[in-house]
Amino acid sequence: MSRISLPSPEQMDADQLRVYNKIISGRRGKIQGPLRAALHNAELADRWQALGELLRYNTTLPPRWSELAILVTGRACQSPFEWYAHRKEAEAIGIEAPIIEALLQQQVPPGLNEDEALVHQFSVELNASRSVSDATYAQTLARLGERAVVELTALVGYYTMVAMTLNAHEIPLPEGVQPAFLLPQRAPKP
Repeated sequence: MSRISLPSPEQMDADQLRVYNKIISGRRGKIQGPLRAALHNAELADRWQALGELLRYNTTLPPRWSELAILVTGRACQSPFEWYAHRKEAEAIGIEAPIIEALLQQQVPPGLNEDEALVHQFSVELNASRSVSDATYAQTLARLGERAVVELTALVGYYTMVAMTLNAHEIPLPEGVQPAFLLPQRAPKP
């Protein structure tokens, strides 16, 4: 159960309903996850969905690279909802089960090509240390180029925000879906 209310269209004011309709008529086709919480501030939700659409659908990163980075981030941020949603996306674009399982176990996936291995390493390091080693940065920059490195960094940052929102508000998984991993215990109240 969510910690906050998740308004249905019947409960939304005019601004919320305008953003809701924009989201469901766009590439997403539905509203789920963090945007349900963000709708408490219609302007935030509108800008959020625009940034998310840009990073998911309108960068130079191939969908396979994006989904690898998002799964790494969802797992690193311990976000069951993000993992659930993007595991489905990864499977839909043909990311192989052994790769997904390795990401779930936070291991180096088998069978990645050189570009995918760099995307994976860059994403792992950025999530783990909030930066990237000189060696990984230089290799990724040389191989993928400046624009891709900027887009990859923004994608990881965006999905970190998504994961934090999902986790903080405890946005529930769809009914009948079990989390893919155990959640850490929340810090006790001081």
